[in-house]
Formats: sequence, structure tokens, C-alpha cells
Amino acid sequence: MSSTIQKSPNLGSALIPVVCLIVFLFTGIFYLGADPHLPLILASAVAALIGVRFGFGWKELQEAIVKGISISMPAILILIAIGILIGTWVASGIVPLMIFYGLKILSPSYFLVATCLICAVVSFATGSSWSTAGTIGVALIGIGQGLGLPLEMIAGAIVSGAYFGDKLSPLSDTTNLAPAVAGAELIEHIKHMLFTTVPSLVIALILYAILGARISGEAASLESVEQLGSTLNTLFNLSPLLLLAPMLVLVMIIFRIPALPSLLAGGFAGALLGIITQDISVGTMFSVMQGGYVSETGVERIDELLSRGGIDSMMWTISLIICAMAYGGIMEGTGMLSAISSWILKFATSTGRLVATTIATCIGMNVLAPDQYLSIIVPGRMYKKAFEDSGLAAKNLSRCLEDAGTLTSPLIPWNTCGATMMAFLLVNPFAYLPYAFLNLIN
Repeated sequence: MSSTIQKSPNLGSALIPVVCLIVFLFTGIFYLGADPHLPLILASAVAALIGVRFGFGWKELQEAIVKGISISMPAILILIAIGILIGTWVASGIVPLMIFYGLKILSPSYFLVATCLICAVVSFATGSSWSTAGTIGVALIGIGQGLGLPLEMIAGAIVSGAYFGDKLSPLSDTTNLAPAVAGAELIEHIKHMLFTTVPSLVIALILYAILGARISGEAASLESVEQLGSTLNTLFNLSPLLLLAPMLVLVMIIFRIPALPSLLAGGFAGALLGIITQDISVGTMFSVMQGGYVSETGVERIDELLSRGGIDSMMWTISLIICAMAYGGIMEGTGMLSAISSWILKFATSTGRLVATTIATCIGMNVLAPDQYLSIIVPGRMYKKAFEDSGLAAKNLSRCLEDAGTLTSPLIPWNTCGATMMAFLLVNPFAYLPYAFLNLIN
């Protein structure tokens, strides 16, 4: 226990770390060209000083930081697993095989529509946007690059499709979390979300079709696409046997085996297939798992496409998540988030304002907390009684939590989801944000 009597921070004090975070991030990212890590650490230091001012000792602050970071540990473990998977799937020829087939089947004119639909189907079947983006999304990025399409558009279509399933699949953790927090039934929650999510997907697909028609004339020539395909076929033994690893992951997740063991199994299956089909030594494959696959063909386009994966490639993202969750942990542990939310609740004086306030709070939590789960849990706890008092069914609250909390999380670079998408797709969320049509429309 701290020897100082703790007091609840007032609104003015609670807003100081928020303002500092915005200023530090804006200055660091847009003026200094820095990564978000140090701005988040500086904002955490400000939050900690405010906490000390209100009677919190270092022990309490450290416990709050550790609690915040602990929330993200499952995500960090999945990132490590996907780092291994991407490295082994590239080295073994699985990703090159997907790219090779994709170049044969897909056309620039309908590629964005197909990408969104493919990711929507896979994420609905698996219930995981991260697994979708980290597996099929990586291959689609490669195919799109081969077709000469802008990366930010491809990433936007992948994120739209991946988060369609993350929002609607009964296997998704957020789809189960939102009704649990709001007090709604799972099936009623999913049915209620159809009214906003399905029209959003239809509009998004129309926009991708229009966008694809406009950019198809600027895509890579048929000759360059064929050259890329033939180069991949020369570099790797592109046997259909390699598809066993993706099928294993898909089947395991469909049968509700948790994501972490499923992805690790897929990664190790990819390593085994690589050793068998590509004549890679065990020692080399271990190096790939750690440091990723490095393509050294001398052809810039190929080397840029294939050099990726490994545990080391995820460390930037993992360190960002730790910094972000440390800040969120201090803000929640010292009661500053509670002070801000209590003030916001005063504006929810009508049904329309209550819904708008809930949406705004979810988005704000994704920016300031910054984690997808917190953007669902905290507003859900805050507004549950207010929705009950307004005579609104719990499914209305749970839908708001997903419409705003789940779908805006991948659009913010320092959010756990945004940082993860950036690690998988190699595109900054601010770059693909204008093209993540489903997320924006919904």
C-alpha cells in the first residue's frame, strides 16, 4: 500500500496525459518521422506523474502497467507464432505457390473484390482477422504486388474482408465478448449486426469494383506478370503438396482448436514441408524461423516480395504493443479513464446521443487505451445501465461495441490490431485507412 492517501483524478488532470499523447504522437510521427514507441513512453511518463500527484506509489503504478501489458500477452504469443509461420511458409514455397496460382487466376480489374471476399470467407470460417491477414493476406499482398496494384489498396481490401469475419463469426473472440459484456445473447447479437454489416460489405464490394476498373489500366503488363510467375517456379519446387500446411491450419481453427497451437502447427508443418520439398537443412530452417526468409536473387521485385517473416520481424510490433498497453494500464489503473468516461456519460441525454456517445467512446478507447478488447469492455461496462434505463435492448449496445470498437481498431497504427496488420501486410494503417471501406462505412 502507498503511504499517501489516493484521490480520484479530476477531469482536468485526467485529460493531461491524453493531450500529451496526441501532441507527442502527432509531433513524433508527422514532424520527426519517428516510430510511435517513444511518444507512447513519454505519454506514459506524464500519466505516471499525474498518478503520483494523486497519491499512487510506484508499486501501484507498476502493477497497473503489468496488468495492462498482461492483457496483450495472448496477442504477443500469436504474433510470435505467425512470425514463425510466415518465415517457414515463404522458405518452403507455400506463399510463392499461392502467389503463383493467384497470378494465373486473378485479374487486376476484379482483384480487390476477390481479395475482400476471400478474406471475408476465411475470417468467417476461422473467426480470426489476425490468422486471415497473417496467412492468406500475406499471399494476397504478394499476388497484388505481382499484378502491379498499389499496396495500400490491397491492404485495405484485406482488412475489410478480415474484419467482416472477425465481427460476425460465432468463432470470433470479439463476437462473443461484446454480447457477454452487454448482456445480450450471441445469436441475437449476430443477427442484429447483419443490418449494418451486410450492407456495408455490399457497398464496399461495389467501391472495390469501381476502384479496380479504374486502376486496371495502370497494372503490370502481362509479360511482367508471367515473368514473375516463371521466376517463382524456378526458385521453388511449387508442389501442390505444400497446400497441406494451410489446410491443416484452416481445419484446426474450424474445429475450434485455439489460434496459437493452430498457427504453431501450421508453422512447423511448413518447416517440415520445406525440408522435404525444397531440400532445406534443419539448421537453415531454424534460422528462418528466428530471422525470417531472406531472398537474394538480385531481382529487387522478387527480393522485396519474399524477404520476410521470422520471430525477429515481429519484435517491432510487440514492443509497440507493450508501450501502448503500458500507457493504457496506467490510465485505467489510476482511474483517469474512469474520470473521462464519467464526464462523457453526462452528454448521453437521449437515445441518439447515447448511441453516438458509445460509438465515440469505442473509437476513443482504440486511440487512447489502445486495444480492441478494452474498446469493447470499458464502454460496455460504462453504458450498460444507461442502455437499460433508456429501454434499449442489450443487442443495441453490443452492436455499437462491435461497429465502432472492433472495426476501428486496425485503422490506428499504435493500436494492437493496427500494429499487427502493419506487421503482416507491411503497410501503415494510415495508408490503407482510406481503402478499408467496410470498416469506414460500417
